[in-house]
Amino acid sequence: MLIIDSHLDLAYNGLVWNRDLAQSISQMREAEAGMEQKGRGLNVVSFDELRRGEMGLVFVTVCCRVASHGKRFPGVRTQEIAYAHDRGQLAWYRVMERQGHLRQICSVSDLDAHLQAWEADPLHCPLGYILTMEGADGIVDVEQIPEWWSEGLRVASLCHYGVSSYSHGTQAPGGLTSRGGALLKALQSQGVMLDLSHLAEAAFWEVLEIFGGQVLATHNCCRALCDHDRQFDDRQIRAIIDRGGVIGVAFDDWMLSPLWDHESQDNTGITLETVADHFDHICQIAGNCQHVGIGSDLDGGYGKEQSPADMDTIADLQRLEAIFARRGYTDQDITRMLHGNWLRLLRQHLPAS
Repeated sequence: MLIIDSHLDLAYNGLVWNRDLAQSISQMREAEAGMEQKGRGLNVVSFDELRRGEMGLVFVTVCCRVASHGKRFPGVRTQEIAYAHDRGQLAWYRVMERQGHLRQICSVSDLDAHLQAWEADPLHCPLGYILTMEGADGIVDVEQIPEWWSEGLRVASLCHYGVSSYSHGTQAPGGLTSRGGALLKALQSQGVMLDLSHLAEAAFWEVLEIFGGQVLATHNCCRALCDHDRQFDDRQIRAIIDRGGVIGVAFDDWMLSPLWDHESQDNTGITLETVADHFDHICQIAGNCQHVGIGSDLDGGYGKEQSPADMDTIADLQRLEAIFARRGYTDQDITRMLHGNWLRLLRQHLPAS
């Protein structure tokens, strides 16, 4: 079955982790053998594995943050540098397009054409992608928003870890900065959808007061199941549902379960069933299955060691279909959760052409 994943840092893996995603997983792991950095030699994402997992459409990021809170949240020195890094990541996507690996989706007409091509020849059709920005430091000022829109940016978040130019984020309690409101209004005017991931709690509620466009969350989990400010509490989940949004469930073990131990790096007991628990929780709050999807964030600064223990590569996301079926979900609901909810949101909020 077609899977849509709403959060993958593909360019970041290419440029920062120095990975060739056109290689096989085994080749990529062999190239990193002996490296001591977390996640090295344990990667789970490649173009081949995305295709093997029938992941015909993914949301991909450009991401570079300005440093905040001293050295606690490292990053670059200025927004201008962040902008240049983000443009460099965009250039990587353009090269992948020219080489036939990827196809950018900017409109409903693009989406329809891609899905038709994917259904006809999934073995050779390029992987479709929606361009997103994780943390808006790469938008130096609101006058740059039309530029990013013309490049196909359709989803943006305000922050990452720490404090961005526009908002407090994960592990940095607080609200919007003095510049946040103006950026929100400009994004809304342009038609960019707003990703609520990583917002500090006070900022989350401020954003919903100011931003009248479409909201979503590309990669989040449920605080009721794993208590941390990176996860949404039930009130936040309810608020996103009430705004017609979709929440992509992340597959990062420290977001999934309190069993995760950063010191031991032991993912025993955290499985795809744990992921399904977060789907269940969101569905129970919504009273239906129309507001949750996949937002894996796999290879997002970690690898197999911090992913569900019963996964080897991202292609194993296909196993969720059987897990959901065993839990009593209907075929229609499973289709919604694996791709239908994201498709609905895109059809409603992408430009027509």
